[in-house]
Amino acid sequence: MDNKRSILEPRGWRAWIVAALAAVLVTPSAWALGERQFVRFEAGAGALVLAGEGRAAPLLVDPQDHAGVRRAVADLRADIALVSGATPALGRAGTAAQDSVVIVGTLGHSALVDRLAAEGKIDAAAVRGKWEGFLIQAVRDPMPGVARALVVAGSDKRGAIYGVYTLSEQIGVSPWKWWADVVPARRATLAVDADTKVSDAPVVQYRGIFLNDEAPALTGWAKEKFGGFNHRFYEKVFELILRMRGNYLWPAMWSPAAFYADDPENGRLANEMGIVMGTSHHEPMMRAHAEWSRFGKGPWDYSKNAPALRQFWQDGLRATRDYDRVITLGMRGDGDEPMSEHDNVALLQRIVSDQRAMIARDTGKPTEEVPQLWALYKEVQGYYEKGMRVPDDVLLLWCDDNWGNIRRLPTPAERARPGGAGIYYHFDYVGGPRSYKWLNVTPIPKIWEQMHLAWQYDARRMWIVNVGDLKPMEVPIEFFLSYAWNPQAWPAERLPDYLRLWAAREFGAEHASEIAALVDTYTRYNGRRKPEQLAPGTYSILHYDEAGRVERDYAALAERAARVAARLRPEQRDAFFQLVQYPVAASANMNALYAAAGLNRHYAAQFRATTNAMAARVRDLYQVDAALQRQYHALGGGKWNHMMSQTRFGYTNWESPRSNVLPALHEIDVPARADMGVAVEGGAKPSGAFGVSTLVLPELDEFSKRAPYLDIFNRGRAAFPFRIETSAPWIVPSATAGTVEGERRITVDVRWDQMPADPPPALLTIVGPDGVRVPVRLPLRRAGALRRAGASGFVETGGVVAIEAPHFARALAPAGRSWLTIPGHGRTLSGVTTLPATAPALELEDAMRLEYDVNLSGAASLRVLATLAPTLKFQPGAGLRYAVSIDDEPPQVVNVHADTSEAYWEKIVSDGAAVFTTEHRAATPGRHVLKFWALDPGLVVQKLVIDAGGLKPSYLGPPESPRL
Repeated sequence: MDNKRSILEPRGWRAWIVAALAAVLVTPSAWALGERQFVRFEAGAGALVLAGEGRAAPLLVDPQDHAGVRRAVADLRADIALVSGATPALGRAGTAAQDSVVIVGTLGHSALVDRLAAEGKIDAAAVRGKWEGFLIQAVRDPMPGVARALVVAGSDKRGAIYGVYTLSEQIGVSPWKWWADVVPARRATLAVDADTKVSDAPVVQYRGIFLNDEAPALTGWAKEKFGGFNHRFYEKVFELILRMRGNYLWPAMWSPAAFYADDPENGRLANEMGIVMGTSHHEPMMRAHAEWSRFGKGPWDYSKNAPALRQFWQDGLRATRDYDRVITLGMRGDGDEPMSEHDNVALLQRIVSDQRAMIARDTGKPTEEVPQLWALYKEVQGYYEKGMRVPDDVLLLWCDDNWGNIRRLPTPAERARPGGAGIYYHFDYVGGPRSYKWLNVTPIPKIWEQMHLAWQYDARRMWIVNVGDLKPMEVPIEFFLSYAWNPQAWPAERLPDYLRLWAAREFGAEHASEIAALVDTYTRYNGRRKPEQLAPGTYSILHYDEAGRVERDYAALAERAARVAARLRPEQRDAFFQLVQYPVAASANMNALYAAAGLNRHYAAQFRATTNAMAARVRDLYQVDAALQRQYHALGGGKWNHMMSQTRFGYTNWESPRSNVLPALHEIDVPARADMGVAVEGGAKPSGAFGVSTLVLPELDEFSKRAPYLDIFNRGRAAFPFRIETSAPWIVPSATAGTVEGERRITVDVRWDQMPADPPPALLTIVGPDGVRVPVRLPLRRAGALRRAGASGFVETGGVVAIEAPHFARALAPAGRSWLTIPGHGRTLSGVTTLPATAPALELEDAMRLEYDVNLSGAASLRVLATLAPTLKFQPGAGLRYAVSIDDEPPQVVNVHADTSEAYWEKIVSDGAAVFTTEHRAATPGRHVLKFWALDPGLVVQKLVIDAGGLKPSYLGPPESPRL
């Protein structure tokens, strides 16, 4: 570490200041997200002006301060120049007196800052002794000849650096100014209130990212732009991390990448800039996995090759001895695989013991004074559960399941360990059931919910997240690090504000709400089914118009993004394309492609003439994807070439395909002669198919008033005329006659005010060529009885009652507990959970519950389907439980972790939700109360569906029912 202390004598500091100011010529939004803005863009009375009228306040930093602090000050200088057009001076010869200066320094390493603290001019006690604390304070008369100063003081090196970058962000410079080409707004004036005083320090000690699964995108880009993963590449990464107040990195490690061996400057620069380095969960003792193939001898097997492995590890310790680091302990098998066929606890215990002995010898310190972690990843957690332990000073790094669901959190006893606990999380993964690497698929509410648990269960020593290639994950990376800095600043109810503030910083306030909605919506859509897992049949073509709704929703989102892009300033559009428009447009295009592929198969089964046109649409959309990728790679004159080169089409198992592959398509021979077919919504078989006599549309309900549809289609090339006859004048098809070349979709509605109270059966007849007549029946349901009874609440339509969890009628909870809605944490809306997250389990007699008023059309056997977030059993013991009841029946308790099979886990992580079914009985029609009981904390309910016999297969379930 760069820990030289300034030893300037009392008169020495004065001489340095005089020299610095003597050198200065009198020349010369957005803010840290969620924090008070103290930089103003106009100078009020008494304000301290940082820049204005073509001049900027000088920047003063002790030449004996940490090199990383001085580097950050140089970045601040460039940022002020970028925003204001005036470049601040650093210390140079000259004699002009100053009205304002900016003083930056680390307590104990800056003579001037130490003097200001000793004189009581800055509140050093607010940060002294804290890990990475910073103070930003305006002071008067800081030194002779200077009227006022803005002092940025750090409790340590990184504290000072964070203070500097906080000031950069306050003036409007995004952490993503280089990595996403975010251009700050120009400001004629930058000023600070005279009473400014801000201090802060992090909650989570180590906050970092893991560059992983980095080929082909990041690897190809880094090789082209920097020659590989060298110090020129990592300089950009380090600065980004620090601007987001992170401090920790696991570097790129896919073979042949090796951080220390590839470029000796990598480690030195990390230490200089203030980055704590580590190695990933399966790379012990500061050695990259790829280094073994270069420098190791023999098998990667401690039971057979311990001396060679110990030497290999010893060399890693020696090479990084002078650097700030957290040392990974333990060992996995070669290539991030389990170490052996069996849980080899005794061997791993011996490995850790030998590693700690090596650390003690190399550092000359007690091992408890050297930061170390043990990653409880995959099977290693099994070793722990079987009794393996490491000394209490070692950080236990608990892990998610690679899909954003935390597997384990500390128990009360484990929370007492001095080594503490942390979380290794994922925004990217290579492995089963399907790799996902291409785009951001992790909604912020999902991150919040899981990391809120981590915070509450005191896993606060380290948070690190696998970010893949980094570039597609800009939004979740910053939220993850922001939340790690101060979880209390972001309660669930503020989550919608986060993206709005982010969008305002990046693109200005005018479009912030719309941009925030775009990002929130596309990530929620991608989170419910990752792009790599999409297939032609993911969303139902037959029921609830699901595939069509999903495609239309995505398309509308892409259109909104295009409209915003057109309204932005030209210099903002590259950043907008990277951060918003490309992921929205590419996701919309992929979903449209798979919807078209599904229709292609469906049409082929019905011998529709449009089968081939739908195949052509799939091919066209495939080319659109390629064009979007080319557009991304061309940004900034090719600055981001390769970055979107990850394959995304053609997965057949967990592994990425070598190249994109179109889904299989069907083409048919279409005869010349016209041939009419009719298909109804929800029906796989059309008219004329074997076993089909009369087609039946979905029930049209007076409450829902959603008009069902039928398709009149051609099986031949020649067009044909059609007409529709109805059995009553109050039946209203959207067209009563016309011509069909390929197909026509007709919606069927009724005039409820003209319909008799007890209407006869409704029938439509489709008349086509050669006198072909196809009858179609339309079931109807009047609302009269329920309306006369004064019904309230959700109403059964189509044989179901579908309810979004936040739409409860009543939320009941005992003293000290409450219900919390997490906005956006749901596949179709939001989620509801309980607080406190660490509360003990409840029994039914004490349990809290949500109540939903529902109205059923008849007495019936019912099923209740509860959709929950795929929360894992994060504490030892029995699984987490909820209960369901209707009215006053005994609640049925459900253990959501009763199924421990891998197949079940693969389903819930793929679906982004877990659905559980209970069976009930409603003795009478009319009003009932559905009750959802929370027994264990940590569960999130998202949707409830009562199936009264009408539920149809679909991915997301039926849309929400009408509510009276």
